[in-house]
Amino acid sequence: MKIFITLIIALLISLPALAQTPSEADIELRAKEVGRSIRCVVCQNQSIDESDASLAQDMRKLVRARIRAGDSNDEVINFMQDRYGDFVLLKPPVQTNTYLLWFAPAILLGFFLIWYVVRVRRKPTKIDAQALSTDEMKQFKKLTAEQENNT
Repeated sequence: MKIFITLIIALLISLPALAQTPSEADIELRAKEVGRSIRCVVCQNQSIDESDASLAQDMRKLVRARIRAGDSNDEVINFMQDRYGDFVLLKPPVQTNTYLLWFAPAILLGFFLIWYVVRVRRKPTKIDAQALSTDEMKQFKKLTAEQENNT
């Protein structure tokens, strides 16, 4: 009976060692995948995977450390978002403070299309060409004569 209990205890102790730990290649692959969705806070238009900034290198190390600790990709992204804010995400979430960012292009396009349709459908206004009165004709001749004399 003592041998049986000893075997069970030995098995329970060795279970964590039997759990598969991710290889360095798996960690690197996941780190690149996560790194493509996190913005470098220095470069601002590059992911930490593409950036050469020293802060981006530190962020990549932090991502790898979180993956080695057993976090999933979503947990790592959430950790980085909690630490650096929504700005760190290359694709910001749709929430009340980002509505303008997400919907402004569509709204502007809609306004432009409505303006264009109204403008195209508007009937051109006809201009009645009336003959000049005698006073207007005298004034016109005077102005054209002055202009010819100045040139």
